[in-house]
Amino acid sequence: MTNADRLTDFRPQREKFTWSSGVQLVNYTSEKGDKLQAALFLPANYEKGKSYPTMVNFYEKMSNTANQFSTPSANGFNRSVYTSNGYAVLVPDITYRVNDPGMSAVWCMVPAVKAAIATGIVDPKHVGITGHSWGGYQTAFLVTQTDVFAAAVAGAPLTDMVSMYSLVYKNTGGWNGAIFESSQGRFKGGYWDNWDAYYRNSPVFWAKNVHTPLMILHNDKDGAVDFTQGVEYFNTLRRMQKPVIMLEYIGENHSLRKPANQRDYTVRMKEYFDHYLMGAPAPDWMVNGVPRLKMEDHLKERAKAKTPAKK
Repeated sequence: MTNADRLTDFRPQREKFTWSSGVQLVNYTSEKGDKLQAALFLPANYEKGKSYPTMVNFYEKMSNTANQFSTPSANGFNRSVYTSNGYAVLVPDITYRVNDPGMSAVWCMVPAVKAAIATGIVDPKHVGITGHSWGGYQTAFLVTQTDVFAAAVAGAPLTDMVSMYSLVYKNTGGWNGAIFESSQGRFKGGYWDNWDAYYRNSPVFWAKNVHTPLMILHNDKDGAVDFTQGVEYFNTLRRMQKPVIMLEYIGENHSLRKPANQRDYTVRMKEYFDHYLMGAPAPDWMVNGVPRLKMEDHLKERAKAKTPAKK
């Protein structure tokens, strides 16, 4: 066997981070009797017997990522950035029941969090949750059904299954009905024949139950989940005086593409969870908001912020 020559070296970049101390698989049973697993990533410098603030991140089934390397990045939530900064990260699996995409998340996610808490690693009073798109929808729905989370961030969430059904998926020019009847929605037919199912799985109709502080990301040019979905939920929660913040990056689609916006969202999300889960002071933008006329100057100042990862 000939000697190999190294062409690249990832180690210098790795040295800038304190890495997760390992991963455990947590077994749990859904409220419907399904045997499931979650990947629980330990924080850097983990000490046995100590409980840690924990982030829950998910998208249908992802426990199979337990042994995958997560490259640190600045575009919203990143597992390695959070474990590098003292958080545990829980990635549970969801199994779905027909006509109940939102309730399926409740039936699986709440037992997953309780099982993770039972390991002693997860601090039960400081559990946050975030998801994007379909994960954003289920984050927005979960906080209407449980108070197990101390804070939540929902990216580009579906919030009203009735109004969303008849809107256009602008990124392709298609119709959303197909998503609900033959894809992730898993509904039997349209809402006119299945009203109870659409109603009980729509976050907006259960907004009165929300006690968890929620931050919504939704962009005005979202061509997958219409911008009105985020606005509808935000305005409903605001009307009820619920703890809600909305972020909008002008001109952006379903996901952020501009590096400055990716960085800004990453920093804001980290500040948000650090406040609610780590006890850090709330930044001024969270407390007082930012007037539209001052937004350009505010974003220029934010662009000077450092990437939220320890060296």
